[in-house]
Amino acid sequence: MTEPVLEVEDLRVRLRTPRGRADVVNGLSYTVAPGETVAVVGESGSGKSVSVLALLGLLPRGIATVTGRAVLQGEDLLTMKPERLRQVRGPGAGMVFQDPMTSLNPVLTIGRQLVEGIRAHQDVDKAAARRRAGELLAEVGLPDPVGTLDRYPHELSGGMRQRVVIAIALCNSPALLIADEATTALDVTVQAQIIDLVEKLQAERGTGVVWITHDLGVVAGIADRVLVMYGGRCVEDGTVDDVLENPRHPYTRGLLGALPDLAQPAVDGVVPDLATVPGTPPAPTDLPAGCVFWPRCPVRGDARCETEQPPLVQITRADDGRARLDLPHRAATWCAEAPGAGTFGTESPSGAGTFGTESPSGAGTFGTESPGRAGGGAR
Repeated sequence: MTEPVLEVEDLRVRLRTPRGRADVVNGLSYTVAPGETVAVVGESGSGKSVSVLALLGLLPRGIATVTGRAVLQGEDLLTMKPERLRQVRGPGAGMVFQDPMTSLNPVLTIGRQLVEGIRAHQDVDKAAARRRAGELLAEVGLPDPVGTLDRYPHELSGGMRQRVVIAIALCNSPALLIADEATTALDVTVQAQIIDLVEKLQAERGTGVVWITHDLGVVAGIADRVLVMYGGRCVEDGTVDDVLENPRHPYTRGLLGALPDLAQPAVDGVVPDLATVPGTPPAPTDLPAGCVFWPRCPVRGDARCETEQPPLVQITRADDGRARLDLPHRAATWCAEAPGAGTFGTESPSGAGTFGTESPSGAGTFGTESPGRAGGGAR
């Protein structure tokens, strides 16, 4: 069996804040195999970005307390000395940060920032590093790659800056690529170009990818596995087909139910409204005692949900023909089979609040049976 590129076990991140201790990540565990893409989805504030910043030692010391294990190519990132961690960032793990304007140095040219990253980990002279920098900018789709080397971040558009950040992350061909909203600021044409570039890197070098995103259409197209986070916890994970076509946690069904379905028929000439998940995510300083989604959950099909945290357990039966023993479908809920578990907003007479496989229009599902779903279907 191939060893994973990254193995995260019981990752916990606590931040010291003026309002008290904030439990931002709570017991997160997952693996990333060579060439595999693991998509991490969830609302803002669910702990997605903090979890990967913690892996690379990028949270402020004295404020953040990080525990657990995060083994990258046989070495635990969480116990590395700072000098060794600086050597690993780049060829070991590259990261595309969420906001390119704040992750690029405003007083250095694009070329200098790329050349610095290349020469820090490769034995090449400045001229060779600059040539490689130009090639990288061309690969990510910048129209004038050589000219861009001498420009400053403020001279580029938001999408161009995003592509520069992606080029920096890829400049040392990392074993693990962490992409935090990597294609959010890009148009669909450039987005497809970046995804193709990442897939090429995976095919040639076996790069593992952690893809953090809100775009479930992108997830359906590129991910092998999906990890759904809420309130700092993983509430559901499994293969992209399992999670998107057969969601079991009420929160996952809520996310999918909020997606537009172009194939959904109008009712009396009116297109039904999208479903919404009521309420707001819990503050990390005041998490519920039981299921983290309980205050917003429309199901509440088990009395234990209010006071006990449901464990993340396998929900696919071993005799299920779709089951993959190596990639189990898991969910942290006691309400997967509860009556009414597939609906949000059932008071809507048009059925706009329904989602899941029980919906006759296919709303909230991914798969080839719904021709109107953008980005739907397995890879």
